[in-house]
Amino acid sequence: MTLGKTPRSVAVGILDAVLGEGQTLAQILDEDQGLRALSPPDRARAQRLAVDVIRHLEPLERLLAPRLRKSPPLHVMNILRLATYERVLGEAAHGVVNSAVDMARVGKRSQHLAGMVNAVLRGLPEIVVLDGPAQMMPRWLRQPLVHAYGREAVSAIEALHAQTPPVDITLRAAGTGEALGVGQVLPTGSVRLEAGGQISALNGFETGAFWVQDAAAALAVPLLGVQKGQRVLDICAAPGGKTMQLACAGAHVTALDISGPRMARLQQNLARTGLTATCVVADALVYQPDAPFDAILLDAPCSATGTIRRHPELPYLKDGSEIEGLVALQSALIDRALAMLAPQGKMVFVTCSLLPAEGEDQLSAMLTRHPDLRVIAPDIKGIDPAWITPAGALRLRPDHWAGIGGMDGFFMVCVQKP
Repeated sequence: MTLGKTPRSVAVGILDAVLGEGQTLAQILDEDQGLRALSPPDRARAQRLAVDVIRHLEPLERLLAPRLRKSPPLHVMNILRLATYERVLGEAAHGVVNSAVDMARVGKRSQHLAGMVNAVLRGLPEIVVLDGPAQMMPRWLRQPLVHAYGREAVSAIEALHAQTPPVDITLRAAGTGEALGVGQVLPTGSVRLEAGGQISALNGFETGAFWVQDAAAALAVPLLGVQKGQRVLDICAAPGGKTMQLACAGAHVTALDISGPRMARLQQNLARTGLTATCVVADALVYQPDAPFDAILLDAPCSATGTIRRHPELPYLKDGSEIEGLVALQSALIDRALAMLAPQGKMVFVTCSLLPAEGEDQLSAMLTRHPDLRVIAPDIKGIDPAWITPAGALRLRPDHWAGIGGMDGFFMVCVQKP
């Protein structure tokens, strides 16, 4: 379906597709013609509005609930959510209310509720403020996280989820962050950009001086500690941030991914940066290399619960039932990767998950199946020793570096084969 013709109507359409049809934002952005029909600034505005409404659903509903006798149909509720959020942003009440009423009048199933939309929105205070606690994660996710990290840490994670995340970049040449003059150099070497602005317009983009990569994700390659000339396999490599880091380190990289379209994106990134890797589209579980690898980076498929601050729709598209299957796939990929690793070779296992089942528990199971593996403790510039687990892995959470915008959640561990 086509989402609409204005940034506001497109934003409501995105909300309908996510909350009503279970679509991811990536699917919507790739497939919807209505979104593509907007000018780039309007498209960006529509996306930003929809994402921020999803990020604040509970606080918005706390504002609306006292003004609703009963919950309206989803489409109408999304109109109300969007309009209320625009009021929070300080948009003029007159324009916001009129636009919301017009959107309600368009649909056959919503036109009879246009008067209700008008009354509810005109009943909001002159200054609309989101207060109270940040949006909570769903029970299937929150409960195991409270058990693992405690309520205070989980509340801090939720507070970070409510913030618009900063954009981090990895520099092709270390130590050139100041020269770019675009942001803050983080303790680990990533650069955190100032808010706003188009990435492709930044100094150094066209020449491949950097690529977008969350500061937490950028730690996997330093954890592996590859040497120049080593043969390295990057499993589940797309979109290529880690592949480019490995290539920058002088490794001979084989980038492996099961998705052709995602691999095409990786190849575009390699072309822009002028870096090289052997790109293979195949299933890692059946891929047969010519010879064992000196090092392997396995960024395994997972629940992606560590990336909610960038993908706030994820809690509404999952119910936790997929975790068991993902854990089984991760275990199979670990065993396959170790079979492709040369003696004394190192492997880094990575998931962008906050769940111990996809991290700490996975490491414990790995060492039970392969008791001869040795865990290599992290030795990375700029990391907090508190991030290192008792088993020698790296546990990263969104509330780490909370004062400067946080980071994505990851579990990473480096093991060495005998």
